[in-house]
Amino acid sequence: MYLHRLVPGDALGDDGRWHGAPSHYLFPVRALSRHFRGHLVSALRRAANTGELPRVTRPGDVDVQLNALMATEWVVYSKDCLEHTQAVVRYLARYTRQIAISNARILAMDDHQVTLRYKDYLDRDRHKRLVLDGEEFVRRFLLHVLPKGLMRVRHYGFLANRCRRRRLAQIRQALMVAEAAPETVSTVSDKAPAYTCPHCRRPTLRVTGARTPQRPTLGPSNHRGQRYRA
Repeated sequence: MYLHRLVPGDALGDDGRWHGAPSHYLFPVRALSRHFRGHLVSALRRAANTGELPRVTRPGDVDVQLNALMATEWVVYSKDCLEHTQAVVRYLARYTRQIAISNARILAMDDHQVTLRYKDYLDRDRHKRLVLDGEEFVRRFLLHVLPKGLMRVRHYGFLANRCRRRRLAQIRQALMVAEAAPETVSTVSDKAPAYTCPHCRRPTLRVTGARTPQRPTLGPSNHRGQRYRA
């Protein structure tokens, strides 16, 4: 299991002012990794002590597994994305708006097997085919379906549902940024067209095709150095 998180580098203070991060960016990644590991393992241990993990039945198994988790370095990746915000949104949208696999990756299927296309990152990102039995395909697909009670996307802080409208208004006021007014749809008659087609006299031009220019065949030059087309 892994989580994607978008965390603002600044914060809205109790004084109504927008405060910048004290460091270059948020906090060290290694400290974040160990802090998150400690909190999650501690929560799992409390759940086991209160009997909220009924599937763990062997004595001492909880301690063995959690001790192994604490001895493992967790990977937490965090970086600023101010210059690539659109790419980050598109990347996360694939996780929040799709489940398991897109239809374009399913190449063929019958009553027994499903043929998929996948990218092998260990083999220079080459695209390959994978043939799975129907039951195995369904099993792998269901691994991506969240259990009951879990949400795919959660908003915290000033983006939480109960305070989002109020907090965003405070942040805009702190940043001295007015809320963008809705754009009005203007018609052709509102303003003069920038260019009118000389043939049909219509103010709107539409591209119907493109032609690649051909290199002309040039003949000998004249006394002015100009060349004539053959």
